[in-house]
Amino acid sequence: MDKRFWISVVVMFVLSLGLGFVVHAVLLHDEYEQLQSIFRSPADAQRYFPFMLIAHLLIALGFTWIYRQGLAAGKPWLGQGVRFGVAIAVLMTIPIYLIYYAVQPMPGVVVAKQIVFDVVAVLIMGIVVAWINRPAGTA
Repeated sequence: MDKRFWISVVVMFVLSLGLGFVVHAVLLHDEYEQLQSIFRSPADAQRYFPFMLIAHLLIALGFTWIYRQGLAAGKPWLGQGVRFGVAIAVLMTIPIYLIYYAVQPMPGVVVAKQIVFDVVAVLIMGIVVAWINRPAGTA
């Protein structure tokens, strides 16, 4: 694995953690505040924060590794990044919230917001991973 792989992993880790914070701690904060009975308390959640870091590291590794495996030679990096983001959204982001909705008493409007916000985040990540891993000499 080359240097660009590890740079991509670090950037994806920071981006995943940062976008997760924006989506869940900022944009959805008020909705989650009304649902405290189905979430850990903030104090309890802090004890589990290392698991959050591990999860985002795994996202970064997987995102970079899988993207690099599916590169199509001669295709524009931006289109490949959007395609990859859509694929991840269809494979993971949307289904996981639908599964959670089926087993957890979450209001439908909150689930819809989770899906929309996280799909946007995954599309951004797809574009960034494509930009970092674009062929040398590509603008």
